[in-house]
Amino acid sequence: MDERPQLIDALSALRDRVAAVRLPLPLPDVPRARQTRAELLAQLDDYLVPRLKDPDAPLLAVVGGSTGAGKSTLVNSLVGRRVSEAGVLRPTTRTPVLVCHPEDHHWFAGLRVLPQLTRVWLPQADEEHPAAGAEAGDNALRVETAATLPRGLALLDAPDIDSLVVENRLLAAELMCAADIWVMVTTASRYADAVPWHLLRTAKEYDATLVTVLDRVPHQVVGEVSRQYEALLAKAGLGDVPRFTIPELPESTGDGCGLLPESAVAALRAWLAHRAEDPAARQQAVSRTATGVIDSLDTRLPELAGAVAAQYAAAVRLGGAVENAYRGQGARVRKELGKGAVLAGDARARWRAYPRDSTAEELLDALTESLAALLHCAVSAAEETIREVHRREPAAGALRTAPGGDRAVAERIGLEVRRWRRVLEELAEEEVRGVEKPSGRGAARVALPDAETVAALLAASLLGGRRARPAGERLAELLGAQAALRLRDKGGDLVLTHVDRVLHAERDRRLAPLDALGVTPEPQAELIAALSVLQKEK
Repeated sequence: MDERPQLIDALSALRDRVAAVRLPLPLPDVPRARQTRAELLAQLDDYLVPRLKDPDAPLLAVVGGSTGAGKSTLVNSLVGRRVSEAGVLRPTTRTPVLVCHPEDHHWFAGLRVLPQLTRVWLPQADEEHPAAGAEAGDNALRVETAATLPRGLALLDAPDIDSLVVENRLLAAELMCAADIWVMVTTASRYADAVPWHLLRTAKEYDATLVTVLDRVPHQVVGEVSRQYEALLAKAGLGDVPRFTIPELPESTGDGCGLLPESAVAALRAWLAHRAEDPAARQQAVSRTATGVIDSLDTRLPELAGAVAAQYAAAVRLGGAVENAYRGQGARVRKELGKGAVLAGDARARWRAYPRDSTAEELLDALTESLAALLHCAVSAAEETIREVHRREPAAGALRTAPGGDRAVAERIGLEVRRWRRVLEELAEEEVRGVEKPSGRGAARVALPDAETVAALLAASLLGGRRARPAGERLAELLGAQAALRLRDKGGDLVLTHVDRVLHAERDRRLAPLDALGVTPEPQAELIAALSVLQKEK
């Protein structure tokens, strides 16, 4: 465990890559991937990097287990006084307690390990200030000192791994990731439960230095329960894990305020003290856990990278569905415009009545409303296509459409179409101002055509297809063939520009929640690259 700067640098770089991973889309494997990410960060921040930087730091033995397993009573008994709240009826331990020798206090007073937890120091237990019953609040670590512990060893009483409070369960898992030695405590009545076995299998996966304590075993069944527990450990490939059995005693029941007799914890205390005081045993314990965690990265990081890749693939599918739907509707709208589909309903009636029974303004109003309706139908069709695709895509659960619904869409489209109309009218006015029609040598120019009439005829010729061909002919009469052709070219570009603007705006609005998630392929490649560097340094 000599300090190796290059390995530390590789682990630090890897840590940054893991921290950069985001898994926002609710794919089936995401809960496991998020847990993997959290455990990796905890092990890198709280264990691997600090341990490699300070190989001479005290061993940290984290005591974990289920509710009522007797963890706090065990820690108090190993220390020889009450330092941690205990009680079999207590549902949770809110604030973890770390106990070390006074001369080792500086190792844990700072943020070398568990930097996310604020350090608090409370008075020693007495009648006025029972430290065992005090709570320091959330995100805190209570640090105690006890000369009864050997130098080079610290004990940490973690929250229950099956706590009713989610935050406590997560903290318990994080604290276990900071351990040099995992001390797993279970009871005679719960040693076969799934929760403690998950922790044992995790320790085996990391090849961590592990010790188990079978607590509160009734005297009359101690032999039978010990044999059954040993058989379960052997079946799980943990047969070589040191086991300690503590019988059921008055001190381990009731309110949990008492300390276990010295004889009940002597073997475990001696085992822990040997790991702290014997250089070879210490080296073996630390090297096994550190090496096991580093080796486990070869499997866990590719799994995390695979989850990142799955996120990006899902994001591409979700985005592709939106792009394809709006691209398809864009092509359909252009086709409908070419066929004169806008000249339908009220717009068609107004065109037939123009100019005798319908004014230019009324015709332009009807054409504007009909164009807005065509675009609204296109957006609705695109959204229905997207919803159909997204119904089959689990990742779509992370996306939410903009508030306002169909009414808001209609308002946005109406606003954009009215903008198109204003620009069209400005084009018509500009073209009319440039028209000159001499009636003969020296004669005064004739009256210019009405700009509103030109705008209405232009809109009809652009949106009405073959049925509005007379509108183009009338424009040529009013403006001249070249001017009319020039105006229609500008107007045609204007229509397509605003149609694309409407569809692109709705497409981008639909894509905005996905874009905001920032799902990209880079984190996958960066994880694999960082792992490759680490493997070379190993």
